[in-house]
Amino acid sequence: MAVKTETIGLARRDRAAMAARVAADIPEGWVVNLGIGLPTLVADHVPPDREVIFQSENGVIAMGPAPLPGEEDPWLINAGKQMVTLRPGGSFVSQADSFALIRGGRLDLAVLGAFEVAENGDLANWALASNEKAPAVGGAMDLAAGARRVWVLMEHTTKDGTPRLVRRCRYPLTAPRCVSRVYTDLAVIDVTAEGFLVREMVAGLSRESLQSRTDAPLRFA
Repeated sequence: MAVKTETIGLARRDRAAMAARVAADIPEGWVVNLGIGLPTLVADHVPPDREVIFQSENGVIAMGPAPLPGEEDPWLINAGKQMVTLRPGGSFVSQADSFALIRGGRLDLAVLGAFEVAENGDLANWALASNEKAPAVGGAMDLAAGARRVWVLMEHTTKDGTPRLVRRCRYPLTAPRCVSRVYTDLAVIDVTAEGFLVREMVAGLSRESLQSRTDAPLRFA
């Protein structure tokens, strides 16, 4: 697997810019689940005048962005135990009803984090090794199987430069062939029947440089 650590001259997107890039692509009226971690930032970047219904596994419907300082409600949290807000018209349901919504195919989109995504759309996002004592796969397996679309939001490589877009996942799978698009700090990449298709790259990044940071072969739109 290729390792690339040189970063000079790259205009990488920071976490807020990555989340904003995903938010820009979510159509009006979609019902969307945001996975724990980086994906939760997406709710902060949807304009108030655009209706996107964010759902959280713990039973929040129409979740809003993070609260302003001094306006936090410790009883209003998302599945990652982060304090959130509720948009006008929002509601609370039981966790059983929340998972019925997920498993019933009612979600237009799930935005999840990942350790690795394979060129065929396999998702690995809950454990780094088969013998790791991670708490559980949690709701990610239900989301990956139940949502109509799965987009992944993650860094393009690990901190040591190891690619996260791979030919085949080395880590335990959350779900097979479920990811349709990946957003990273370097690019927007679709998962197609022929593998990874690059739709967009950050300024100053060449095709060769992006490929050197990716284990699987890339095609370019």
